[in-house]
Amino acid sequence: MITVLQAFGLSTDSVVEPITSGIINSTWKVKSEKGNYILQRINDLVFVNPEDIHENIAAIALYLKKNYQHYLFPAPILSLEGSELVHILGKGYYRLFPFIVGTHTINVVENTKQAFEAAEQFGRFTAYLGGFDITKLKVTIPHFHDLTFRYKQFQESIQNGNAERVKEEQSLITRLVKLDYLVKQYGVITQNPAFKKRVTHHDTKISNVLFNEENNAVCIIDLDTLMPGYFISDVGDMMRTYLCPVSENEEDLSKIVVRPSFYYAIVEGYYKEMKNELTAEEKNYFFYAAQFMIYMQAIRFLTDYFNDDKYYQIGYKTHNLVRAINQTVLFERLMEHEVEFKKVKL
Repeated sequence: MITVLQAFGLSTDSVVEPITSGIINSTWKVKSEKGNYILQRINDLVFVNPEDIHENIAAIALYLKKNYQHYLFPAPILSLEGSELVHILGKGYYRLFPFIVGTHTINVVENTKQAFEAAEQFGRFTAYLGGFDITKLKVTIPHFHDLTFRYKQFQESIQNGNAERVKEEQSLITRLVKLDYLVKQYGVITQNPAFKKRVTHHDTKISNVLFNEENNAVCIIDLDTLMPGYFISDVGDMMRTYLCPVSENEEDLSKIVVRPSFYYAIVEGYYKEMKNELTAEEKNYFFYAAQFMIYMQAIRFLTDYFNDDKYYQIGYKTHNLVRAINQTVLFERLMEHEVEFKKVKL
């Protein structure tokens, strides 16, 4: 850590405090005599080409600066050598961001105002980048939200994964396999020209939005998964992480509920900014977006569990199994509102 601080011109006496909300990268808040910063180590087992991340961020930053100068976009701080990334041999890739004074993050959406504000921010981001050439973006995680690919991985983990774990979870496997119609529907979407690929954040959990002291969203952060994608990815991840008052780590299944008012807030906030971008057909797929993302995350957690927990950071042996069950129950709770939610017309 001393070497990293020195590389960015920060005092080795700086106070470095871990932020533990993420499950992919490692993050710290740095308090130094120059000010406060956010320091991250990129998980290069997940992001195998960290340079691609920063090529994407630089391209987006340049476009926004040229076309939307008022838009707050926290770009990385250059090292003393003029690089956005500092590579420490054997330790990984580090980057530094400014800490936006007067802002904070939250881990669980507490009210519909927060849901609306966050959805509005993610929608605005994609809408502002409607004129950006997505062919200039690098794919930082291949097949990240490709449900066809993720379902294939799921099937392979059942065949080739930890045999004991697979045997013990036959009931859960059956519940998830019965939902494979969602995979077929995703395949139809990818072949339909009415569904456009746009600049998509791909990780729209509430902790990736900065709020001010008045509880207003200020900007979005964490652009590692910034890639071309479908709107169902961003809307779906908000649905997955905002509708329920507890996180994917909750073991008490009785606490897993879907809050209808939060669904409406997400739709309203996102649509406010994207109404002129979405096609007529896309506007009918907000509910599918929720199904799509919750289901995909359920099979991804279970896949990782069967593969002996190689992808997600875990806190205990059955952590990924708990997450998979949690998301499966969340999907079932969502389906209880299908008729109600599909009545929303845009």
